[in-house]
Amino acid sequence: MDSSPALNYRRASYLKSSPNLMHCPDDTGAEVAFAGRSNAGKSSAINRLTENKKLAKTSKTPGRTQLLNFFILDESGRQRLVDLPGYGFAKVPLAVKNEWQRNLEAYLQKRESLRGMVLMMDIRHPLTEFDKQMVSWATKSTMPMHILLTKSDKLKRGPASATLLAVRKELAEYGDLISVQLFSAHNGDGLQALRSQLDQWLDIPRREEVGIDELAEPNNEI
Repeated sequence: MDSSPALNYRRASYLKSSPNLMHCPDDTGAEVAFAGRSNAGKSSAINRLTENKKLAKTSKTPGRTQLLNFFILDESGRQRLVDLPGYGFAKVPLAVKNEWQRNLEAYLQKRESLRGMVLMMDIRHPLTEFDKQMVSWATKSTMPMHILLTKSDKLKRGPASATLLAVRKELAEYGDLISVQLFSAHNGDGLQALRSQLDQWLDIPRREEVGIDELAEPNNEI
């Protein structure tokens, strides 16, 4: 049985930044987008995932990330992480917000290599109107979404678990399309669960690597 080597997120490196769908890298391979309301801990989560504090820019100023930032996991560039603009940022003109809404919607609905979205929500303020809009965009495109309730270390275990159950209950109508977990970039809680989900999404089927003919023989191994 052939098995793909485990992804090494520590090898992540910056590829490019794009203002819109037209300027994104070639739409091949597999990528996962990271989204979240401004200051929900999106950049911190990416940096914790890759163990590189300087990979994704963090700032106390909402709206610092205003481009689609692409990171590759190996030299081939076929497996990518995408840091989306923080949405809901207040210190940006309305016209800019509206333009980014159009660009994000186009990216989420038309990007063929996008396998799933990781949506960050501050556990103390989950399911804001902006979060619900992202959920709506994803579900309309039947795109899998994995929600991180970030900054879980800010709550005690009981309240954190209660919030987790409440969010899962509210999103239960979407079934397996949406999953939810606790996460803390500060202490690393939930990191392995996040990596496991990303490993599934970023796995490129062998038919894309070796060609259809080489897969003609049946293989019953799992």
